Amino acid sequence: MKWKKQILDLEPYQPGRTIEAVKKEFNLEKVTKLASNENPFGCSPLVKEWLKNFDRSFALYPDGYATELRKEMAKRLNIEENQLLFGNGSDNILQVVSSTILEPGKNTVMAVPTFSQYRHNAVIAGAEVREVPLINGAHDLDGMLAAIDENTAIVWICNPNNPTGVYITEDEMIPFLKKVPDHVLVVLDEAYREYVVADDIYDAVSLVKTFKNVLVTRTFSKIYGMASFRVGYAFGHPDIIKYFNAVREPFNVNTFGQGAAVQALRDQEFIEECRKKNRQGLEQFYEFCRQEKLNYFPSQTNFILIDFGCNGDDVFHYLMTKGYIVRSGNALGFPTSVRVTVGSKEQNEGVIEAMRSFIKERAIG
Repeated sequence: MKWKKQILDLEPYQPGRTIEAVKKEFNLEKVTKLASNENPFGCSPLVKEWLKNFDRSFALYPDGYATELRKEMAKRLNIEENQLLFGNGSDNILQVVSSTILEPGKNTVMAVPTFSQYRHNAVIAGAEVREVPLINGAHDLDGMLAAIDENTAIVWICNPNNPTGVYITEDEMIPFLKKVPDHVLVVLDEAYREYVVADDIYDAVSLVKTFKNVLVTRTFSKIYGMASFRVGYAFGHPDIIKYFNAVREPFNVNTFGQGAAVQALRDQEFIEECRKKNRQGLEQFYEFCRQEKLNYFPSQTNFILIDFGCNGDDVFHYLMTKGYIVRSGNALGFPTSVRVTVGSKEQNEGVIEAMRSFIKERAIG
């Protein structure tokens, strides 16, 4: 086979351990997954009711234009329908963006550590990857500006950042965007935007109306609790959206995902309640960290990165034996930390108790 040389050493994305696999390995009856930043409260009741009454033919292709969802989303964001792009999760959109723009001879700028797929997609496209280290968990925007040149095609910004949960304010973002050359696309990955409660974050719709080279991506996989449906979306200037629509697969959002997403958008009370419970959950972890004198990043997401000062794999494996799946920081660029998804009050109490046990046993050992 004549493989692309850049993929020969490329590793596939490694998802977290499944509940069933951990149950079997450690002979456990109950396992709680707090590794993939899913919503512990599930999805809106409106989604469940819609699914019960679904009566369309499975033999028909989905609506390739996502007409109903497009209308609902445009109305909610107060933008035009031709400013929207939909995908099989926001991962699909990130891939479409990379395959549309990146190629050998071009470079792309991103933070490190951040969401791994920016680099992954760029490598596949054969583009040069320029990574700028975080500063205290936050994007070094000045460093990213310095990395841009005439061959730069895309700048990726994860806001709030995964895996740190740190966000970029309006006062930081707008001066940055003003300095980015017009030929460079700035992708603002806002997978966790609905969890943000900080009042000094920018309004993404206003940014898109001001800067034609900005694309914002979001997802229904996080606070909307619909990760298994695989629905993501992006919005930007119509002149750039049209090219991405030309490259995406013809029927890349399934019928169930489209219909469920429409219902989810109509229940913002559910979203507000999830946001409130998430903040309460974060406070549980903050208090635990203060009591145990552990370093952490204050988060504007539904996860928290906690530094245990030891190999993150050790914490990860110990918690699995207690029935809790988290994410080791070794895979995220923070080798002495673990990333924990904020669960329900009871789930948080359980994993915190298990983490206390780890700290105690480690001190005794």
